[in-house]
Amino acid sequence: MRIGLLTEGGYPYAAGESRLWCDRLVRGLAQHEFDLYALSRSARQEDAGWVPLPPHVQRVRTAPLWSASADLRDGARGPRPYGRRDRRRFTDRFEQLATALCRAEPAADTAFADGLYGLAELARDRGGLAPALRSEAAARVLEAACRAPGARRSAHGATVPDYLALAHELERALRPLSLDWYDADGLGAVDLCHAASGGAAALPGLLAKRFFGVPLLVSEYGVQLRAHYLATGGTPLSPPVRALLAAFHSRLATEVYHRASVVTAGNTHTRRWQERCGADRAKLRTVYPGLEAERFAAVGDGTDGGDPRTLVWVGRIEPAKDLVGLLHAFAEVRRAEPGTRLRIIAAPLRDSEASTYLGHCRALAAQLFPDEAATAHAVGDNPVSFEEIGGPEAPELPDAYAAGCVTVLSSVVEGFPVSLIEAMLCARATVSTDVGAVVEVIGGTGLVVPPRNPRALADACLALLRDPERRERLGAAARARALELFTAERNVAAFRGLYLELLSLAPVRRASEAVDSDGHPVPFAHPAEAYVPGHWTAAPRPAPTWAVAAAAPVPGAGPRSGSGSASASGSGLAVGSASAVGSASVVGPAPAARIAAATAATGGAEGGHV
Repeated sequence: MRIGLLTEGGYPYAAGESRLWCDRLVRGLAQHEFDLYALSRSARQEDAGWVPLPPHVQRVRTAPLWSASADLRDGARGPRPYGRRDRRRFTDRFEQLATALCRAEPAADTAFADGLYGLAELARDRGGLAPALRSEAAARVLEAACRAPGARRSAHGATVPDYLALAHELERALRPLSLDWYDADGLGAVDLCHAASGGAAALPGLLAKRFFGVPLLVSEYGVQLRAHYLATGGTPLSPPVRALLAAFHSRLATEVYHRASVVTAGNTHTRRWQERCGADRAKLRTVYPGLEAERFAAVGDGTDGGDPRTLVWVGRIEPAKDLVGLLHAFAEVRRAEPGTRLRIIAAPLRDSEASTYLGHCRALAAQLFPDEAATAHAVGDNPVSFEEIGGPEAPELPDAYAAGCVTVLSSVVEGFPVSLIEAMLCARATVSTDVGAVVEVIGGTGLVVPPRNPRALADACLALLRDPERRERLGAAARARALELFTAERNVAAFRGLYLELLSLAPVRRASEAVDSDGHPVPFAHPAEAYVPGHWTAAPRPAPTWAVAAAAPVPGAGPRSGSGSASASGSGLAVGSASAVGSASVVGPAPAARIAAATAATGGAEGGHV
């Protein structure tokens, strides 16, 4: 099977959110061929290079979404000048899309889809959309849509600078439509498109399904629409532009969920977002992200339960982790148990905001816990230490969790808590705040408290510090749960099954693959179910007309004396009166009628002889 893996800001680049799980997926499915179609987010990400790729990755196509629209690297197609007919075509399609953004009714989803695919076809025919989206005509279309009756209240307040800013943002969002990936040798040659996220990464998959009928699988471990809502809050864009951009991403998410054959969520929290955005519940599957359990086996299977007087926090330094609340909770723990220590072991800092927040936390720790020496001749020491993974005391990630007996998560915002699973694989008892998918991951193997409640966090930590047997029981149960649900092997096995299922339900038939180089037919070039008329996985069809006719009551033939009434449903036929599939009623002794009804009830083929 040939898989087209679609990513945005991740694999195969060395820096990115989806890099790790995509790399495990590709390496775990070595029996398939992979073509990578990657959209990069920044020049810094491209400069970091790619991770080493396995040999069954056949092709890598990349395109930056951060640079000027005229520079799309190997995905570029020089746009040809639009004639009068093409300009009118662009105006009509862009007007459909703009109108859908300015209106709140559900019927606008259809207009959005028509406009999106119409623009994609224009981009395919004319080499791109950038000049048209930056033109005065695009701004005039946006102005007319915002001022039209029935438009959103937020759109009415837009001004000319807002129209220009919105056109610029839409041009960036629609750049995947202008790539040269949509031909028979590109995405048309794959058997399945797998988008590693929604949003821009799924746009090429939508077009591959539209142009070539390639089935689309969408996987989300964090909802792109939610990420957009959070990201635009700190931008200098005006409220009308932010509202219309949010409407664009919301409509796009609805279209992606509607067209995808299967949508996988990394947890129930993500799944709820997908359902609220219009995803059909029948298409949704939960596939948890997988971690390499072997990496933590030495700690998890060991007999050392860690320092019984030490709490450990592991993660990225950022305000959402609420280290300030953790420090105040530890002050309560310290008053109850004076010998307790807290080790904050963080990943390497990524930006200046993290450095500023870390400095604030260090100052707070120094204020709450002044250095005190045990004796007059000893050196004072602070019970809170700030360390970095890779340092002398925690050279590897498992060493960080092995340092203490209880792992604490104090976040106020959390998606899927990977650090919590790492602690579970290390057989550590955990205390966590009830945010994101924490309760779903813990499943009763740890203590959960409300967020922003230092008193409750302190009480839970004290309960585990004072009960070593309970810590041991919870740690063993946590490791067993993590090994059952959150391993890389289980994740890869789930996608292996989904790939086979989707290809069997929606086989891609290409005429070029059915003949050899000499033009002779190739035996078994397509799966057998590809030749069954209609959708072979649909619900059982009603009984054929000849079965209904044969099962009609025979004139003058009444029921036999002593005959009963029973229901025949696939496994056999009742004597006397029977109810069969297709509402065929069998009355009397007519053997032909009973056999015909039995054939219909057991799914007999049309055209059979009785």
